[in-house]
Amino acid sequence: MIIGLPEALSYAEQHNIGLAAINTPFFEGLLGVIDVAERSDVPIILQFAQVHEPIVSIEDMGPAMVELAKRSSAPFVLHVDHGFDIDYIRKGLDIGFNSAMIDGSKLDYDENVRVTREVVELAGERGIGVEGEIGVMTGNENGDPDQGVADAALYTDPQVAADFVKATGVTALAASFGTVHGVYRRKPKLNYELIAQLREATGVPIVMHGGSGLEPREYQECIRHGVRKINYYTYSAKAAYDACLPLIEDPNVILFSNLARAARNAVAEDAQKFVDILKATA
Repeated sequence: MIIGLPEALSYAEQHNIGLAAINTPFFEGLLGVIDVAERSDVPIILQFAQVHEPIVSIEDMGPAMVELAKRSSAPFVLHVDHGFDIDYIRKGLDIGFNSAMIDGSKLDYDENVRVTREVVELAGERGIGVEGEIGVMTGNENGDPDQGVADAALYTDPQVAADFVKATGVTALAASFGTVHGVYRRKPKLNYELIAQLREATGVPIVMHGGSGLEPREYQECIRHGVRKINYYTYSAKAAYDACLPLIEDPNVILFSNLARAARNAVAEDAQKFVDILKATA
């Protein structure tokens, strides 16, 4: 079944947990995450980011995500992740997604406010929630190993964040506090106190981007300080890739369907561990 982003975030707040927000731009990954959701007791956010378009289009993958979420007994939010323009977000909403993130973080502040408010107005017509972003994170969401490092000079300022939320009316806020997108090449230094300041200043749930690859304690400390949504993709896709390698090298395995099954199972195993970690603060 499909639930709204505000409802899912309210559940996370009431139970003091983080929500797994997992990008699923390949079908085996989608099935693996749904397998986990149906044996878990928490909402899961299924995501598709605009940078996934070279892998598969949202017009092709999106309807499968929506239909499988609808027919499942588990609660899902369908989220357009890192939409860079309102036209792309509108496309996702027309397909059946019921939540969106407008990423104006690389724009100047006034332009970020303008485009984010425009998306909030569009979403308001449909009664759905919007995630905005203020502050800059390095790295990327498309699996490029040239990741970059966190730069404290780019961290989100709590007062700027408060002004941004007030000016835009976003439901949740993605912020920069030490994580980066992609594969961690060095250990991150997370600013937990900054998370708490952002949560208090803005009054909305904080979203962690670059959620792949942290230690369980790091996730849990972030949740304790105010993070409620944790984006996850790189390590999920890597789990699928790693599961396929032995089969590719096995001369007795000649069918892609064997790889597809291994990828689905690997994503499910990885996602289950992730969901269990995020529930551990409850």
